[in-house]
Amino acid sequence: MSRLLALLLTLLALAVPATAQDLNADFRRWLDQSLWPEASAAGVSRATFDAAFAGMAPDLTLPELNLGGGDGPAIDQSEFRSPALYFNESSIARLVADGRRHLSTWSQTLAAIEQRYGVSRGILVAIWGRESAYGAASIPHNAIVTLATHAFIGRRPAAFRAELIAALRILQRGDVAPSRMMSSWAGGLGQPQFLPSAFLQYAVDFDGDGRADIWDSVPDTLASIANYLARHGWDGTRGWGLEVSLPASVPCMLEGEHQPIPLATWQNLGVTPADGTAFTRPGNTLYHLVMPAGRLGPAFLVTPNFYVLKDYNQSDLYALFVGALADRMTLDDRPFRTAWRDIGHFSHADVQAMQRRLIGMGYDVGGADGLIGYRTRIAIGDWQTRSGLPVTCFPDAGLIAALR
Repeated sequence: MSRLLALLLTLLALAVPATAQDLNADFRRWLDQSLWPEASAAGVSRATFDAAFAGMAPDLTLPELNLGGGDGPAIDQSEFRSPALYFNESSIARLVADGRRHLSTWSQTLAAIEQRYGVSRGILVAIWGRESAYGAASIPHNAIVTLATHAFIGRRPAAFRAELIAALRILQRGDVAPSRMMSSWAGGLGQPQFLPSAFLQYAVDFDGDGRADIWDSVPDTLASIANYLARHGWDGTRGWGLEVSLPASVPCMLEGEHQPIPLATWQNLGVTPADGTAFTRPGNTLYHLVMPAGRLGPAFLVTPNFYVLKDYNQSDLYALFVGALADRMTLDDRPFRTAWRDIGHFSHADVQAMQRRLIGMGYDVGGADGLIGYRTRIAIGDWQTRSGLPVTCFPDAGLIAALR
């Protein structure tokens, strides 16, 4: 019996490295037979290609992989997180204090970037702070390993394959050595967290050393962010928006990018700045209503610049965070006047089930993605109105249960 047990343990020990060896062999074949022809057609030399993948094996610790014929570990989206958690005051206070120091340290560089690209320095520093804590955050992954793993055995291989080819083109250009091309688990590069395709389009050499370096050069990082925003339509003559007081009589279903409304109309509806000041823009200026938590949180009137920030990261909360952080660094360091209310607990799957129910009733919620975007919020508000319920334009545990 003991000899049999020892034999079984030996066989098990041999089986694990054999599996890894098989995977690595498949990976090398994939590189040579599938990826190399595409990289070569994109202008990547064999020397650059071989240097990038020398000694490389897939990183099986990454999330969002397909392993063993099924889905690998995924980013945890099981529990909905209240928008209030996104605006942790102690974290924001640190970013404000550090951001003000960077505004002073890099004032001349920021002035030159503002002049060239027309993007305000507060917005640039806020994005820098949000993405990488002004370059202090750990960016732990080798980008080529990360992108190659996702392209080889990830859940979105086509998207990552395109980004991997773009990353190889960056190496071919000589902007960064393979060992310095660090990224997030999803392939976001350097201090501004550009995907490789965005790097190729928007990264600039602002310090004049001949390389667009978003890993170690602050001028290049800030100018690259500015170039991205400018080329996505940033209007330097206006800000991003402001918090407002929204009377109960104003329907929260007026929210959304597709519903621009003149400022004079908002004023006639009784909307005022939340800080008690007066609007300063002409009455024909178009503003959009944004309520990330419906009536369970603050309301904002935003300009098209808000949606340029969303081009950088497709999240209302992200764009709002950046705009608010910029204001707190450069104008008035105060939290939002209206508090975020307790929303309760429900899961990502709960939201998807609610969205599918709303879709079944004919509502356009933007897809059953489990995210509570403005189309989902509008649909909730309309359903609440038709059902004779208090209109919040946002789910809570009770509404989730009613719409499952």
